[in-house]
Amino acid sequence: MDPEYTVQLFKSGHELLKQLHQHPDVITLDINLPDFSGHELLLEIKKKSPDSVIIVLSGQEDISTAVQLFRLGVFDYIIKDDNALDRLWHVAHNATKQSEMKRELNVLRSEIHDKYSISSEIRGASPEMEKIFNLIEKTVKSDINVMLYGETGTGKELVARSVHFNSNRKSKPFVPINVTAIPKELIESELFGHEKGAFTGAHAARTGLLESAKGGTVFLDEIGEMELSMQVKLLRVLQEMEMTRVGGNQKIKLDFRLITATHKNLLNEVREGNFREDLYYRLMGITIELPPLRERGKDIIILANYFLKQFCKKNKLPEKMLANSAMKALLKYNFPGNVRELKAIIESAIVLSDSDVIEAYDFAFTSDSSPDVLFNDEFTLEEYTTKIIQLSLNKNDNNVVRTASKLGIGKSTIYRLIQEGKLSN
Repeated sequence: MDPEYTVQLFKSGHELLKQLHQHPDVITLDINLPDFSGHELLLEIKKKSPDSVIIVLSGQEDISTAVQLFRLGVFDYIIKDDNALDRLWHVAHNATKQSEMKRELNVLRSEIHDKYSISSEIRGASPEMEKIFNLIEKTVKSDINVMLYGETGTGKELVARSVHFNSNRKSKPFVPINVTAIPKELIESELFGHEKGAFTGAHAARTGLLESAKGGTVFLDEIGEMELSMQVKLLRVLQEMEMTRVGGNQKIKLDFRLITATHKNLLNEVREGNFREDLYYRLMGITIELPPLRERGKDIIILANYFLKQFCKKNKLPEKMLANSAMKALLKYNFPGNVRELKAIIESAIVLSDSDVIEAYDFAFTSDSSPDVLFNDEFTLEEYTTKIIQLSLNKNDNNVVRTASKLGIGKSTIYRLIQEGKLSN
């Protein structure tokens, strides 16, 4: 007996049913039992422990019975002969692995759902956010299109993910597409896919992003930046919910829910001739406008504390707290980068702070003067890192050894950046 497995034996169907609350990974079931027919017991098992993998053993080779059992969800059907024991062991081993994978998948789905639950990452108690929560709850009950408005960094993609993972499409793909991140000459191919030889470099057929959604949700970010010529093609696809790949002729049916986002006022864009009116009304559905962080009052502190706890937990750091001076500084600051900037400021403050209490001077801005904003959409990872090192150098009186120790990096890294002119000392 393999010590990796725990095996229990039951002499009757009733004995098994009494223990199904344990939800075993694999059940081997004889088709002929004294108190149950195999068919009846199978239905009871499926009802009480639907995730258990079932293997049926029988003394007779009956094709019609086997077909019926497979239709009911049986994993395998084994005939009792000289090789039955070996085959049973092999099938049970494979069934166990499948059961483990299924369990891991369910855990992953649960974690994703929890992560993007309506009140999990989208936090706040302001009246503005209460309206947002109410609108999100209404959108998840139907497949209506959703249009998100808001400044950069207000959390539009987070809202889109929350809508998807709380809807009946949550087990299907979530496909985010940032219009500005795709070169204009490639966007049609990216959205609709292409056939082999459709253009120079198309060495193989490729599935488009819209097609890959397959029953899930497509999130089109910065839709206001899409060129008019592409808007016409997108409108046609949304009207028919079918498309052809670039260079192809075959009509491909589509099935996805559409969520769009923009920092622009699309109605103004329509009036100015930059956005098609017919596409605007096709996209509109339920409109959710995300307020800038500066208008959300004490939500700033709620979010700051959340980011603080999350960062410390993720990086296995001792818990820290915000001093009153830090909270006052946050409430006074304008946050041009919104929630995304707040997250960056809090995380850098945790790294730069010398104690368990974060003070106002640990932040990468000054609330009473022009902000030295750590956050910038255009920063590369190297630029972001260099800025943190510079702030730490300033705070540590340009002491390279102390700064390197504090940040957990090598002194040579700091000296190299100084030599390259990327740091001042």
